[in-house]
Amino acid sequence: MVGVAAALVVGLATSAAALPGGAKTAAGGDCPEVRAKVERLEGRITPNACAFMRRQLAFGELPTATPPAVGDLGHPRVKAYLDIFDEEATLWEAGGTPQRGHTVIGTSITGSLRLVPDLRYRGTDVVADGGVMMFGQWNEATLKGHKVAYPQIARNVLGDDGKTLQARRYYDRHVLFRDTVPELAPEGLFDGIADSGPTPSRGRAPERLRAAEITARLAAWNGEDVDALLTRVGSARLSGPGLDAPLTTEAGKRAYLQRFFGTADVRFKAGQAAFGRTTTYVEWHGTVSGPKGKDIPFGIVERFGPGGEWELYFDTLPLIADRAEINALFQKLVPPA
Repeated sequence: MVGVAAALVVGLATSAAALPGGAKTAAGGDCPEVRAKVERLEGRITPNACAFMRRQLAFGELPTATPPAVGDLGHPRVKAYLDIFDEEATLWEAGGTPQRGHTVIGTSITGSLRLVPDLRYRGTDVVADGGVMMFGQWNEATLKGHKVAYPQIARNVLGDDGKTLQARRYYDRHVLFRDTVPELAPEGLFDGIADSGPTPSRGRAPERLRAAEITARLAAWNGEDVDALLTRVGSARLSGPGLDAPLTTEAGKRAYLQRFFGTADVRFKAGQAAFGRTTTYVEWHGTVSGPKGKDIPFGIVERFGPGGEWELYFDTLPLIADRAEINALFQKLVPPA
């Protein structure tokens, strides 16, 4: 939901070690105050990563109180949000072009906080890799009297002060409309997908993806190679947009990917990756074409977890609604003046 007002109104893969502060280790015992507030924290926790996580959590915890006026960059919660970003940072969400700079990013968040003043989140699975941060979070808010909750990956490239230079947000906006304006919400892309058939017999894949595998994994996504994507994850449980529970059978996971590729023609490049002790995040970023438009900015983050988890984070909305339809949906969420 952070940045949701952008719907109303390309970065290169970077070695963390090459970024300022990337070769250092975090002072103060591995960022213990952050570790105490998130479910899992792994990776190379450098001082800039620790500084970023403090700011990210501070915004999620701070009450909005009186919602800001549109464009009020001096509002306390807006200031806390802008403290996350470098003055010239970019912020991208699916379907749009990156926002640049404090004025644009700040104006966008004022719209979000007016729409959902009770927006809050907590950190979930977080992996730092020096100047690259994959911050998993669980978002909660109230829309038109309905409670909504959903996972998000805040993917960030950091400067040496921990300020975000380039941010991308991965979450499914369809959840914002499914229950709040059901009469207008498009049918979910994965409606009807469920487990069927026997549990997969193939052997379990390694617990986390390795850097050497990224080229082959990218080729599998761009080539719509369902077999290759499934073989690598073995018996891992698939969680993703549109699913109320993880898929555990090969038939269920295959149906999910086939439904995706039946709608989405992706053209990805490898984005950022973050490698923890037991968890790996990998970003694929580029464009998607389908029934609702051509060459729409789009991306996916995959998470490979220690307990046999395989998680996908992406926005289904550009795949089931065009720009005019999406704008109309967001207008329905705006409360009366």
